[in-house]
Amino acid sequence: TDAEKMYKMLKSTHMRDYHRSSFITCGLCGGTASSFQILAGEPESAEDRGDFTAPDLREKECAAVLVFFRTRFAANITAKSLLTPNPMQWVTDLAPEPNDVFWSNLCIPYRLLWIRRVATLSTTIVFMLFSLGPVGVVCGLANADKLQNLLPFLRGILERKFMSQLVTGYLPSVILILFLYIVPPIMMLFSAVEGSISHSGRKKSACIKVLYFLIWNVFFANILVGSFIDRLDTIQKVVPREMPTVLAKLLPEKAFFFTTYVLTSGWASLASELVQPFVLLCNLLDRLLCRNKGVLSCDVMSFPYHTEIPRLLVFGLIGFTFCIFAPLILPFLLVYFSVANLVYRNQILDVYVTTYQSGGLYWPIVHNVTIFSLVLTHVIALGFFGMKKSTVASGFVVPLTICTLLFHIYCRERFFLLYKDNAAQVLIDMDREDEQSGRLEEIHQQLSSAYCQFKSRKTADLDQFDHRDVKMIQKPEDI
Repeated sequence: TDAEKMYKMLKSTHMRDYHRSSFITCGLCGGTASSFQILAGEPESAEDRGDFTAPDLREKECAAVLVFFRTRFAANITAKSLLTPNPMQWVTDLAPEPNDVFWSNLCIPYRLLWIRRVATLSTTIVFMLFSLGPVGVVCGLANADKLQNLLPFLRGILERKFMSQLVTGYLPSVILILFLYIVPPIMMLFSAVEGSISHSGRKKSACIKVLYFLIWNVFFANILVGSFIDRLDTIQKVVPREMPTVLAKLLPEKAFFFTTYVLTSGWASLASELVQPFVLLCNLLDRLLCRNKGVLSCDVMSFPYHTEIPRLLVFGLIGFTFCIFAPLILPFLLVYFSVANLVYRNQILDVYVTTYQSGGLYWPIVHNVTIFSLVLTHVIALGFFGMKKSTVASGFVVPLTICTLLFHIYCRERFFLLYKDNAAQVLIDMDREDEQSGRLEEIHQQLSSAYCQFKSRKTADLDQFDHRDVKMIQKPEDI
């Protein structure tokens, strides 16, 4: 729709004075991969610069630009500074790595980002609420002996011991696992719509959504819905203040379900991770249908953080909370974590390709969920020891909870700030090291070809440089 206006702009520009010819477009504003104008070294007067808010110049503005700095320290300071009195006019942030840029979200106007985030959050909550249906089916199968009074035709089926163990033991876990397979792709779609400008940010957002989904639907919803079904005949006789006691009594009865869940979801997922059945099937179809005898033509595989990290943390939550009621679940979890250490180490080193660094941004998520699991374990232990009328055991749990929270506060003050901002001392030392070694000029030469949406073979080898000397500026206006 803007082809005529863009044609007039390009026609009035002396392209031969600004760049050499290239057939590779950058994909962001339609320019070429080497379309960089060399600025003059002489200072310009105020009259020469003119008004940057003039209508003719505002038509040439883009929704986002990449600004390159000579030092990492200057880029870091500028990215964290407030440039204009209106915070929404110039939004600055450190640019992702060249291979980490999510180009389709780069030009989203800033004023639409918060609308996308609110809409994505609302959609995620609605999806979590609607997913209670399959969880209710799973809990109903796990408590099939209680539902025989409501469904008399199940009595003949569940009289056999084998069918009873299959229906109440393994079938609920299998149904839950099959349902959970569709959750990570949906959360990745929500995170893409949310507006993240990097693949790592999108995967991190999907990881958090999948984690919340698993904690609510796999852990809390199973216990609450299962408790409701289990006490369906006496639920009207229970007053609200006695509900925590009823749930505390029913919690150990879910230990068998979570033990089978660890076996079916944990051990089976490790076997599937080693075999890679989906990739093998895609490779087979590619060779048979497309007659491709070379390398698989799909995208390079990266480690699925958004699926594996939530599964590990949920297993940790199950182990912490059930270690008091059902300690027999701990050997199964110990075997799972031991084998997972070997499997994931092999997959990261020898199978998956690391095209960009996540910067350790998943570690705060792991830390927060682990602290939450510990505190929840302490609360459950207080209720359990209270029912057993063990005052001494309850007295030892209270200082343990306080020490856990104090440790969490110390970690937030000492380490969490390093995940949000880069230390100025580290950046200055890196700049001095590059300047003394003579690598600084090489980095500056690689900048013109590093951030390119469509890469050629020549430009694909020029991405190995530190991206912390680049800053991204977002404008709320459209192109």
